Amino acid sequence: ARLDPGSAMEALRAAGRAVLRSPRLARHGLGLRRRHKLPESWADMQEPLLEGMCFTLKYLGMTLVEKPKGEDMAAAAIRRIVATARVGARKFQKVILTVSPRGISLQDADTKEMVENISIYRISYCTTDKLQNKVFAYVAQSQESGALECHAFLSPKKKIAQAVTLTVAQAFQMALDLWEATHAAGR
Repeated sequence: ARLDPGSAMEALRAAGRAVLRSPRLARHGLGLRRRHKLPESWADMQEPLLEGMCFTLKYLGMTLVEKPKGEDMAAAAIRRIVATARVGARKFQKVILTVSPRGISLQDADTKEMVENISIYRISYCTTDKLQNKVFAYVAQSQESGALECHAFLSPKKKIAQAVTLTVAQAFQMALDLWEATHAAGR
């Protein structure tokens, strides 16, 4: 489902305001260890996204999926991941998910160790689940096996899950714009 640009930007701004009010969100750029406050108009600015927007989330798990995209496929995958996560008595891994036009990188929030780096070109779908509205998920093709994997994360608030989804959508658009500009210059 595509949003019209006006409502998408308004949704992104609303999510951005929620992100700014969130006390538990790591607000730092890629490679910077200090925290800095994002400007109120971060949804209108490309610089924070080019540098990398960071979100502190809890990793729920992963499941294999058949299709690269689709709301029903994602909802079923999220249900499987959440059901499996509830059965296990383990503590969820806290991760810093950084979104940029290059893709998504996952870093362990405690050890600062890099967990995974997913190219924007390998991500086929991302969503905030309608029923589990604090859950953000994305589908990406595994670099090792080529299988389609759905990864799910729990955010502290519904608006943060929406902000992550909208930020990934903005990163896709920016990556496309950069790709088109590069290829237009090469012609």
